[in-house]
Amino acid sequence: MATADARRRLRERPVGTTIVLTIVGYALVLGTFLLDVPIYPDLTNAQVNLLSHVIAVINTTATVVLTLGWYWIRAGEVEKHRLAMVSGFVLILGFLVVYLLKVGGGGTKEFVGPDSVYYPYLVMLAIHIILSIVSVPVVLYALVLGLTHTPAELRNTAHARVGRIAAGAWILSLFLGVVTYVLLNHVFTYEFASMLVPVL
Repeated sequence: MATADARRRLRERPVGTTIVLTIVGYALVLGTFLLDVPIYPDLTNAQVNLLSHVIAVINTTATVVLTLGWYWIRAGEVEKHRLAMVSGFVLILGFLVVYLLKVGGGGTKEFVGPDSVYYPYLVMLAIHIILSIVSVPVVLYALVLGLTHTPAELRNTAHARVGRIAAGAWILSLFLGVVTYVLLNHVFTYEFASMLVPVL
């Protein structure tokens, strides 16, 4: 009963739900960057590297899952599409937890490489960050609509139009995140921006 009531409220107020969830998400990330909240453990460089690799695996998996979801809806396989998009969202929540742990624990790295690569790297990183920020409300809105309406009902909503924008921005952001990870960690090198716990 309570679940049905909550779903009905979400269904009736998708924009309001999207706004609330977006504010919560932005607050978590901004709070981690701007406030010295003592909830994160200090990380060693080895732990930062491990979390960087975990993030890359999550983002690569999410990119594949979301691309499959896009393919499946174009092929008319609605249930596979729904499963893929929900799975992608769960993966992104996992990414957020690991990312906040890494950044909150002092784990940021700076690219070290030739200028001919450094500036394209910065451009890709900037596009990745901007898309990840602006896609949050669009992704959440498409997700709220998708979870609270039947496939037949979704035809009368903005889900398909918003979903195309959300998926495109999301997939491109994740792809660029993986590319910058490879450049930073495997092709060139990096320096730790801050080291809170020395490596033993």
